[in-house]
Amino acid sequence: MRLNLELLGGTGRIVNNPIYVVASLWIREGDVVAFQAYECKTACIMKRYGGVIERTVRPSNLDSASDQPFEVHLIRFPSDEMFERYRTDAELKALSPEREAVIKKTLVLIGSEGPVYAT
Repeated sequence: MRLNLELLGGTGRIVNNPIYVVASLWIREGDVVAFQAYECKTACIMKRYGGVIERTVRPSNLDSASDQPFEVHLIRFPSDEMFERYRTDAELKALSPEREAVIKKTLVLIGSEGPVYAT
C-alpha cells in the first residue's frame, strides 16, 4: 500500500487541518466591560490549545431593538482535537457562571477553510 504524501502535507505525517469557528455573540444589555473581561480570559485559555481569535466584528448601527449580535468572532484552531480540548478545559468550564452573566445568546458555525476567490 502506498500513502498519498500530498494528503499528508508532503511530510509523511498525518496533518490535521485547521478548523474555523464563527461565533455570533449577543450580550446582556450594558455589560460591555464585563463581556470584554470574560473574552480576554477565554482568549488566554484558547491560546493554550493553539486557538486564536483572528478577527472580531461589531455590526454597524447596533441598537437594542435589532436582533443583531453585539460581536462576531472568527476563531481558528489547529485541529478538531485541539478545539475539543479547549471546549473541555476545566478552567473554561469554571468560567460558565461568568459567561451566563454576560452573554445572552450564542450562534456558532464550525467549518474548514474554503476556496480563495481573489488574490
